[in-house]
Amino acid sequence: MSSPVPVLDAADWQALLPLAIVAGAAAAAMLAIAVRRRHAPAALVCAAGLAAALVSVPAAAQASPRRVTALLAVDGHALAYMAVLLATALAVALLAHGYLARRDDPPEEFYPLLLLATLGGMLLAAGVHLAALFLGLEILSVSLYALIGYPAASRNAAEAAIKYLVLAGSSSAILVFGMALLYAASGTMELEALLAADAPARPLPLMAAGMALVMAGAGFKLAWVPFHQWAPDVYQGAPAPAAAAVATLSKAAVVALAARLLAPAGDAAWMGALGRALAAVAAASMLAGGLLALRQTRLKRILAYSSVSHMGFVAIALLTPGPAGAEAAAFYVAAYCVTTAAAFGVIGLLSAGPDDEDSLDALRGLLWRRPAAAGVLVASLLSLAGLPLTAGFVAKFQILMAGAEASLWALCAALVAGSVLGLVYYLRVIAAMAAPAEAEPRGARQPVPAATAAALGLLTLLVVGLGVWPAPLQRLAEAALAGR
Repeated sequence: MSSPVPVLDAADWQALLPLAIVAGAAAAAMLAIAVRRRHAPAALVCAAGLAAALVSVPAAAQASPRRVTALLAVDGHALAYMAVLLATALAVALLAHGYLARRDDPPEEFYPLLLLATLGGMLLAAGVHLAALFLGLEILSVSLYALIGYPAASRNAAEAAIKYLVLAGSSSAILVFGMALLYAASGTMELEALLAADAPARPLPLMAAGMALVMAGAGFKLAWVPFHQWAPDVYQGAPAPAAAAVATLSKAAVVALAARLLAPAGDAAWMGALGRALAAVAAASMLAGGLLALRQTRLKRILAYSSVSHMGFVAIALLTPGPAGAEAAAFYVAAYCVTTAAAFGVIGLLSAGPDDEDSLDALRGLLWRRPAAAGVLVASLLSLAGLPLTAGFVAKFQILMAGAEASLWALCAALVAGSVLGLVYYLRVIAAMAAPAEAEPRGARQPVPAATAAALGLLTLLVVGLGVWPAPLQRLAEAALAGR
């Protein structure tokens, strides 16, 4: 006899409010496109839906922590990462509006795809069942395939989309096989029972192999070494707003997944070997990402390899047990998303042709030609480098303190070495922008759309504000993740 379909009460719907609003906005955006193909209504529905969902997070928090069916748990962990995902997606939508308006491709479908990608990431943040995690991952991945290949006439975008499709499909297969092993070892698909420290004895090889495969699948999405080869080509070929979504939304969502998987498994008998393997992957990511970025001459590829390093930094927090690691990971993800979205926003602002203009030669003299855009990019790069008075400095300091608390000294040393390498290649970009260059031809510069200017201004304010006064966000993270 089949089990009865669960009925959601008012408190369940209140807890699911951010998810419901984003899903409704995606449907509304598609209906708006079906009624009339116009850029403004689709963009407005997307931005309004994301803003409404972000505003609804405190209301959802009043009903949390709450288990909604067997699939989802709306708790502090889920809400913290949902807020990051929604704020980042809203910034990407605002930055995309002016970028898409200058392109020949129909821009309307970009917005429901962005909403669906955000919805998939939110499901990953709230999922407490292997089926929910897989569903969220696939919604996120399939939406990103389409966003990457969105410019129909661009061969670079099509190539990037195919590469991401193949590699993301492979990672999903690896992750599902790992989930199958976990189910075979535990007999359950619910994370709480699967990862319970006091669970009866289970086949350690199956548990270790299953979790290793799941983390390998997540490693593809996070571009950890040795799963990082796709990142530079995908970042380079994707249009700037889509590359921003790949670099921020997918990374934040998968970090939320990894944090939920690793936190309760810290005391498991099979976690020791897996922890050592993840530590080796983290160290390799921090160092290899920085070394490979030194050789690049295009800003997108520099950001791609730097993201490899940054996800290695986050791995230190994921390997740190207790609230210190959870809070450091959440703050770092928030700072990284804000900073990276601003950097890609400047790339999109400067790109007028069919392909994005991100070579160091194209950036030469930008500080004198377009000082406002250059200032945003400089602030972003200094934050990514982790210099004081930026969000990146506070985020790296928290990661370093969390690693020291867990006595992860080798990883802390790798973090310092990776940060030094990062300072070198970020300063190369800043030096190119400060170099003398010929005056920009009259009429070559297009006016900055109001949405783009507002988004870049707010992102820059957050980059600097979180570096000068991080306490409010730290307190929010601490309150949300207390007890998880």
